[in-house]
Amino acid sequence: MDFRVGIGFDAHPLAAGRRLVLGGVDIPYHLGLSGHSDGDVLVHAIMDALLGAAGLGDKGVHFPSSDPQYKDISSLTLLETVARLVGQEGWRISNVDATMLAQKPKLAPFIQTMREQAGKALAIPVDRVGIKVTTTDYMGFVGREEGIAACAVASLIAER
Repeated sequence: MDFRVGIGFDAHPLAAGRRLVLGGVDIPYHLGLSGHSDGDVLVHAIMDALLGAAGLGDKGVHFPSSDPQYKDISSLTLLETVARLVGQEGWRISNVDATMLAQKPKLAPFIQTMREQAGKALAIPVDRVGIKVTTTDYMGFVGREEGIAACAVASLIAER
């Protein structure tokens, strides 16, 4: 069996006047994540993990921030595209697992919906999507509530 694993990481600063979108879910908060797209660091980390596992570069190669068609786009739309690209290369997504780093707001109440959104975008069962959240105990940019980060791992199985 041909099996691959990829990792992804993303971080964005929090900014006024933006929606906070994580895992495709609108989170009620007074700040949002800055970014060319919707700034969804969770989905961005998952995309890079999948693209890396398939040997397809990273999200910047496929969705450059210099391209106006991606301005404020839903990252779930981009994740669906990544899932198609991975499939076209002969890979089946086995699972994804991700951790968000956020001091505030509290994200635990939204995790199940995030898992469902990611599973739907990837066309995999929700039990193959792991999403967790942790703080940094007030250390670094996350702890100072300046931004949110996410890391992810994805595994692929060859369909060829």
